[in-house]
Amino acid sequence: MIRILGIDPGYERCGFGVIAGSGFDWQCVANGVISTSAGLMFEERLVEIARDFRQLIKIHQPNTLVIEELFFSKSTTTALKVTEVRGVIRMLAKEARLKIIEVKPNEVKLALTGYGKADKRQVQEMVKTIFGFSKVPKPDDAADALAIAWAGVGKARFE
Repeated sequence: MIRILGIDPGYERCGFGVIAGSGFDWQCVANGVISTSAGLMFEERLVEIARDFRQLIKIHQPNTLVIEELFFSKSTTTALKVTEVRGVIRMLAKEARLKIIEVKPNEVKLALTGYGKADKRQVQEMVKTIFGFSKVPKPDDAADALAIAWAGVGKARFE
């Protein structure tokens, strides 16, 4: 059985979703967010994210990390900080000997809806359907992380 940890990177809220399965049988194991306080120095936020990410790996024991590539940001400062978060997560995943798969936002949309330009609501509705939830997981970052994990299922088959 494969266990995938999907990450929607961010430094205020970093979404995570853990799915497990094989073939066409997949279940959501856990989802949520790693949150950091706005009052902390950025370096302290990275330490918190690293600590919580290590804990996720310890608890859920994934063998694969799927992380979203940074597509664009309205703010260069935000983009650079999210890139640093991605670097910390990728380094820790490598330390834990996880297979690392990166997915682009349009690949996530395509994997869930069949349309690479689907809107956020359509993707979230598909997360709800695929994993049998009665409603879309909240916050959005958690639902996005599950979508990212799901996109990794298909991509892993071709690498």
